[in-house]
Amino acid sequence: MKFLKDLWDETQATQWTFTGFPARILAVKGSGGDLGSTGKRGFALLYLDKLEALQKVYRGRDHEDEMVNYYPRAAFGESRVAPSIDTPLHAYLPFACVEHLHPDWGIAVAVSADGKEKLAEFNRRFGRRLAWLPWQRPGFELALRLRRTIDQNPSCDGVVLGGHGLLTWGDSPRECYSNTLMIIDQLGEFVLEHQARLGGRLFGGARITPRTRASNIAIAVLPFLRGKLATERRSIGHYNPSPDVIQFVNSQDAEPLARLGISCPDYFLRTRIRPLYIDWNPETDGVDCLKEKIAAGTEKYREEYVAYYRDFARPDSPPLRDPNPSVVLVPGVGMFTFGKSKAEARITGEFYESAIHVMAGATALGEGNLWGGPVPQALRPEDSSQFASFNNYVALPVSEAFQIEYWELEVAKLCRTLPKKELGRKIFLVVGGGSGIGRATAQRLAQLGAHVVIADKDEPAAAVSAADAARITSQEAVVHCKLDLVDRSSIAQALEKTVLLFGGLDGIVNTAAVFIPPDGTGHLDDDQWRRTLGINIAGNYFLADEARLLFRHQGLPTVLVLTTSANAVVPKWGSEAYDVSKSAVSHLVRELAVGLAPLVRVNAIAPATVVEASSMFPRDRVMASLTKYQIPFNENDTTEHLRNKLSHFYAQRTLTKLPITPQDCAEAICWLASDRAAKTTGHVIPVDGGLVEAFLR
Repeated sequence: MKFLKDLWDETQATQWTFTGFPARILAVKGSGGDLGSTGKRGFALLYLDKLEALQKVYRGRDHEDEMVNYYPRAAFGESRVAPSIDTPLHAYLPFACVEHLHPDWGIAVAVSADGKEKLAEFNRRFGRRLAWLPWQRPGFELALRLRRTIDQNPSCDGVVLGGHGLLTWGDSPRECYSNTLMIIDQLGEFVLEHQARLGGRLFGGARITPRTRASNIAIAVLPFLRGKLATERRSIGHYNPSPDVIQFVNSQDAEPLARLGISCPDYFLRTRIRPLYIDWNPETDGVDCLKEKIAAGTEKYREEYVAYYRDFARPDSPPLRDPNPSVVLVPGVGMFTFGKSKAEARITGEFYESAIHVMAGATALGEGNLWGGPVPQALRPEDSSQFASFNNYVALPVSEAFQIEYWELEVAKLCRTLPKKELGRKIFLVVGGGSGIGRATAQRLAQLGAHVVIADKDEPAAAVSAADAARITSQEAVVHCKLDLVDRSSIAQALEKTVLLFGGLDGIVNTAAVFIPPDGTGHLDDDQWRRTLGINIAGNYFLADEARLLFRHQGLPTVLVLTTSANAVVPKWGSEAYDVSKSAVSHLVRELAVGLAPLVRVNAIAPATVVEASSMFPRDRVMASLTKYQIPFNENDTTEHLRNKLSHFYAQRTLTKLPITPQDCAEAICWLASDRAAKTTGHVIPVDGGLVEAFLR
């Protein structure tokens, strides 16, 4: 990464302070930062001399957390980035560049019961001099022990931190980077050789045969699972059926290994101490049985998690977190992970897939032998009994895991994330989202933090709208698809895509409709009547009916917002089919509100004519309307300019004299979709600028 070289060049250049004296500067990654997305501004700059002086202040292991409060006082210049907890780990080692990483293959050695012996074998095989350090929670004490380990092994070229990770170094960023990659590649060769020898016996061999259509089961159970995990708050889901995940969840040893829990402390904030493993056999049990096991499993997990908190919490511990699992493993199906966003859910899954790789490596390194002595992760032999193990994989003591998961310094990272938005953790399907009101609604939902699926019969328009919405939020929070309202299978496919990508559904907004201009006599033929009623009435019913079962299985309060029109109560010559269809939609809102209660709130907006950006007002229709109303225009004007003329003409019919825009309608829709309208159902909200003819009767 070029920015790391730039940082190096800047900190290696003589840094003169305002006193006129040079200073040694440490650049360390900010707390909670991610090297994949950060830049120079994500690094804290600190005076090394001041950091080294803190060793005189340190009062011992029981007081190491207080040392973090000193780090900002060592800030260089205008640096205000919160320094990493591991700042002393980098500051106290006698090397110009230090990398502390958590590579799967390195952790596999670090969590093996025979890890110290295997490390010695690795060193002999590859001519390395990696040292071993028993488990120590990250922080100030670890940094001091690391320094002592290096002083005692002056020729070592890296350190494996028991139960934790890998430490490497170099005299420059390039040398450090090259050294790190070489060591990781060699560790990979070493671990994968052991795995290859096991072959199909990895994880004890297969317990069940993989299913070829696991995604169908995922679609069937994801909304139900998401609902069961929403006892505290909703979450966004991610489904992972990768070959490595499937091999693990289908294996003999999956349940005991999963039960043992995570080892690497870098994972805990996302994956919790352990996943929820569902003991289900797809070869003998059906989907209904799987749902029963999910219901029982999630309840038991919460009970055990609360007990775990009560067993180890101290008066100054952070409050109990959401007791629901963030990782759920299902044999024959794969892994489901959950978080506040799609990105967090995906990353949580990546962390646990790394944990699977770690367990694969550790169990393979054992070569089927039972380890009989103290585990090397323990600082003292008598502490070995605190570490649980299975088939050579060693997990952290539960008490240590709790100290990390509920470590105030780690929890503080969560507080640095962006504040929750109103519709955060919610998922919406916007039908007709390719243009007009639907497009404006999709953008507004994205601004409010929702995850959005933009559906439209015009798929290219939906794709453009999705790209615009993604720029407001993130690429992972918005997708698009094709949807034809008169085709139930098309609706079902859109719902399935929504579930598979995000885990469920919290609301549907439909702004799609059709208006077919009559001929010169105001007449529509039979097919045009049927098409108008089919899309505008039946389409709304099909949409609600296809989603009905999904909403029921999910079991969470959801919303359905339809779009009727002022035309529903204002008869006009030449638009009978459209007006009648919208009148029917207004009543359909009330029927659906009754039929889907109490979980689903059903409402609608009734806008007056919205011309801006509307697919119902192509250029030809706009020009015909301007001619009809004798409004002068220039045929060379842009379509939007012509639409603006027409919308201002329509506005003069209203009390406010203001044109109705897609954004006006989007605001009303988003209000109905939000918890601010939690007590409103079965209603139609006018967005017509005060159209007297449309006053409720």
